[in-house]
Amino acid sequence: MTRARITGAHFIDSVADALQYVSYYHPPDFITAMARAYAREESPSAKNAIRQILMNARMAAIGHRPICQDTGVVNLFLKVGVEAPIDWTRSPQDMADEATRRAYSLEANPLRNSVVADPLGARRNTRDNTPAMLQTELVAGDKVEVTVSAKGGGSENKAKFAVLNPSDSVADWVVETVAGLGAGWCPPGMIGLGVGGSVDRAMAMAKASLNDPVDIGDLRDRGAATAEEALRLELYDRLNALGIGAQGLGGLTAVLDVKVLSFPTHAASLPVALIPNCVATRHAHFTLDGSGPAEFAPPDLSLWPDLGDGAAEGRRVDLDALDDDLLRSFEPGETLLLSGRMVTGRDAAHRRMIDALDRGEDLPVDLRGRAIYYVGPVDPVGSEVIGPAGPTTSERMDRFTRPLLAASGLRMMIGKAERGPEAVAAIRDHGAVYLIAVGGAAYLVSKAVRSARPVAYEDLGMEAIYEIVVEDMPVTVAVDTRGQSIHVTGPPRWARKI
Repeated sequence: MTRARITGAHFIDSVADALQYVSYYHPPDFITAMARAYAREESPSAKNAIRQILMNARMAAIGHRPICQDTGVVNLFLKVGVEAPIDWTRSPQDMADEATRRAYSLEANPLRNSVVADPLGARRNTRDNTPAMLQTELVAGDKVEVTVSAKGGGSENKAKFAVLNPSDSVADWVVETVAGLGAGWCPPGMIGLGVGGSVDRAMAMAKASLNDPVDIGDLRDRGAATAEEALRLELYDRLNALGIGAQGLGGLTAVLDVKVLSFPTHAASLPVALIPNCVATRHAHFTLDGSGPAEFAPPDLSLWPDLGDGAAEGRRVDLDALDDDLLRSFEPGETLLLSGRMVTGRDAAHRRMIDALDRGEDLPVDLRGRAIYYVGPVDPVGSEVIGPAGPTTSERMDRFTRPLLAASGLRMMIGKAERGPEAVAAIRDHGAVYLIAVGGAAYLVSKAVRSARPVAYEDLGMEAIYEIVVEDMPVTVAVDTRGQSIHVTGPPRWARKI
């Protein structure tokens, strides 16, 4: 009897469908864990952030639009059975790249292309989000198991690695490392650890562990049976006791689970890799056996808590009437609802503006008395004004902040996570403010945008400068005109409470 073959078409169709699926569906176990974190959170700022994340997750699941504007780099984990009836004439990399092109250019739900080629040179966008990142393992069996994940840059950038002495405490190193990560990885999320093996093996284990189910509650109920499980329980408690909270605002939950994979290692070494996964946790698993492409059933949306469709409550602010008295009245941790005109701009646009100032040229847009939003949105579809438009990590703009504030009269910046000391000092010296939108609530934020038009640097694509008009866009005051930062004061306050 001839066995059905696992064809290249099966693989490509399955991966492409999975990438679309994970762009708008969180894993149900992740949503359940987030809902539990929301129920027990006591910090008003952190609770508001988790509420927006859960609202965004439900909206994305219903609307089939991206959870986050950073739709990620494609990561594939292949376990190919050595007896699998494979009928492939192309390499897994070639097929994965075709699936990525197809998924990221789907007209009904286009995903953002974030991959750049020539990383040491021109850093040219590949415009189709290829290549995918593959980890392939030959295993016993006659099937092909595939795990698909889309990993955003904010959490990926916070990956850490160290080779400890065999007598060192892995737990102490992890706690110290996470305490220094800041909020750029968009907590609440997961911490993945790879312990042992070699340098490359440890990093691969840490990345793979993030695709395991959220089950720390079950583990706590039954108790640890291995050293890895004991480490998970210890770190879950110790990391949340840091008081980091959602979005780094200070609160009870920053880590929903800690995953640990280990492997034998050299007697003189203790390699440890740490990779966080952000609130936009996106992954799916399927098995190919020759019967055809994988099928992905929609999850039960009753698992997604319905917290209403309205924005968070807060003080309404007119962006077209910013003045010193108004800015001085903002308090760190306060929720604002912004309405009016602002401009957008990220790394590339900031670099060009600073270059223009250095040449003695005028800026392409008038920023006096204005707000700028650090965002690179997904392309709109249908009647949308803008695609999902969550904030990018603001720290990358720190080096540009002082000269831009000094030359332009800019009054307000909106992004994600903390600012460094240099930027905070510049904000204080110029009487400006820094606000944060919730990372991982991109679709929710986009619904506050009423119009958008490009006004400069259109060749930069999603990094072009746009003028957008918003209505009741929810944000939190992160740095006030006196240079007080909620990311500095919030976590220690909650750590003491915990």
